Amino acid sequence: MLKQRLQQKLLQKLSPQQIQFIKLLQVPTVSLDARIKEELENNPALEDSSLASAVELKEDDYTDRDFEERVESAEEVPNDQEEFNMEDYLQEDHSNDYESAYSQHNDSDEDRKEMPIPIQNSFLENLQAQLRLVSLNDRDLKIGRQIIGSLDDDGYLRRPIVSIIDDLAFSQNIFVQEREVESVLNIIQSFDPHGVGARDLQECLMIQLRKKRQTPIIKKAILIISQYLEEFTRKHYDKLEKLLSIDSDELKQIIHEILKLNPKPGDSNTATIKELQIIPDFYITNNGGSLILTLNSKNAPELRISRSYQEMLEHYDKVAHKDKKLKEAVLFVRQKLDSAKWFIDAIKQRQQTLLKTMDAIINYQYNYFLTGDEKKMRPMILKDIADRIGMDISTVSRVANSKYVQTEFGTFLLKSFFSEAIQLDSGEEVSNKEVKKILLECINNEDKHQPLADEKLADILKEQGYAIARRTIAKYREELNIPVARLRREL
Repeated sequence: MLKQRLQQKLLQKLSPQQIQFIKLLQVPTVSLDARIKEELENNPALEDSSLASAVELKEDDYTDRDFEERVESAEEVPNDQEEFNMEDYLQEDHSNDYESAYSQHNDSDEDRKEMPIPIQNSFLENLQAQLRLVSLNDRDLKIGRQIIGSLDDDGYLRRPIVSIIDDLAFSQNIFVQEREVESVLNIIQSFDPHGVGARDLQECLMIQLRKKRQTPIIKKAILIISQYLEEFTRKHYDKLEKLLSIDSDELKQIIHEILKLNPKPGDSNTATIKELQIIPDFYITNNGGSLILTLNSKNAPELRISRSYQEMLEHYDKVAHKDKKLKEAVLFVRQKLDSAKWFIDAIKQRQQTLLKTMDAIINYQYNYFLTGDEKKMRPMILKDIADRIGMDISTVSRVANSKYVQTEFGTFLLKSFFSEAIQLDSGEEVSNKEVKKILLECINNEDKHQPLADEKLADILKEQGYAIARRTIAKYREELNIPVARLRREL
C-alpha cells in the first residue's frame, strides 16, 4: 500500500568548483601543463598572460556591430537566468593574485630551461629498420611487420602463431601457413638485441647462448637451460652437479655466463624514456641546516581572465537596446568568465594545498630530510598530516599518491614517507622503514653460501630490540623484492 510522508534529510554535495579543485589536486606537475592547455583551448575567456597580446581594444572604437560580430558564433544558452552585477568581474584583478601564487619558485634563466629529451628510435622502429635490410618478398615482409607489431614491451612474442595468422587474414587479406610465420620469426630472432622474438624465457636465453662462441662452458649452459631450467631457477646446485658430473667451480662459471644474459631484450630500449617521465613537484634544499621548500611551477603558465571578454560586459552595460540575441550571447560570455575565474582559483588553491601539505611533512620528518637516513624517519600516517593542516585525510592522500619531491639525496614519491609504527621492547615507537633498513643490511651482509632464513632474521632483529614475528619479516622482505633464503644462495 502506498503512503505519503514527510522526511527530513541532511545531504552534502560537492559544488562544481570543489570537484574541479579535487581533480586538479591529484594531477602531478608532469600532467598539469597539458591540463591547462586543454582549458585554454576550451575557454576563450582564459588567457596565458605570457602569450597574450599587449594591444587591447579601446572603448571608443568598440561599436555595437563589433560586439555583435564577436559574439555571433557563441553557443546558445538558456535565457532564464537573472541579470547580474557587472562589478563582480570588473573590480577584481585576478591575474595579480594568480601570479603571486606562482612566485614560490625562482624565475632565473636556469630554472626556465627545459630538460632535453634525446631523439632516438623506439624498440619496434629499430626492428622494422632491420627487417627492411633483409631480402624478403612482399608477402614475407608483411608477415614480419605483423610479428614485430605483436611483440610486447619485453621483446617477447606471447601471442600464438595461430592468432597472427588470423590477424593477417582479417586485416590484410593474406592467407599464410604456420610454417611461413615460423620461418619469418626465425629471421626476426636473429635481430639485435639478441633474444627478441622469443616466446618464453627459455627460448630467449637459448637464442642468446647460441649466438655466443660455443665453448665447453657455453655448451653446458645450453644443456642446463634446455633440459634443467627448473633445477637452475630453484637453485638446486647439488642436483645439477650430479646430473652434469661437474664440480662447483665449473658450475659457478656456467652460472656466471647465464646471469650475463638479458631476460628482457626489449626492456633496455625503454629504460631511458621511463626515467625521463618523473618530474618533481617540490624541491627541498638544505641551506646550512635550514630546509627550504619550493614548488615546481615552470610547467604551469601564468593565467588571467581575457580583457576583451571583460570589455564585452562593459559595453553591454552601455547598450540601450538589449534584444534577446544579445542577452543570450552575454550570458554565454558570463559563463566563460565564471569558468575562467573558477579555474584560476582552483589552480591557486591547488598550489596552496600542495605547499601546506608538503611543509607539514617536512616539519614532521625534519631529521630525515636533513640527513636522508631512513633510520631517522618517524612513523607517520595520513591522519597525522591531515590533523596538522586541518584538512581531510582524502585530500592528503590525493597529494601523496601522485607527487614527487626532489631532495639532495634523491627524488621520492610522497607516499614513501608514510609508514606504520613498530613498538620496541623499550616501549618506543619507530617507523617500519627503520626495520626494513636494518633487515636489508642484515641480508646484504649475510653469508651468501648460507643465507639467513626468515626465522634467523627475526632472531637477529629481536636481539637488537625489534620484536617482530617471522611472518612480518617475510612481509617486509617481499616488499623489498628480496627472495627467500634458498633463492639467495650462491656458490
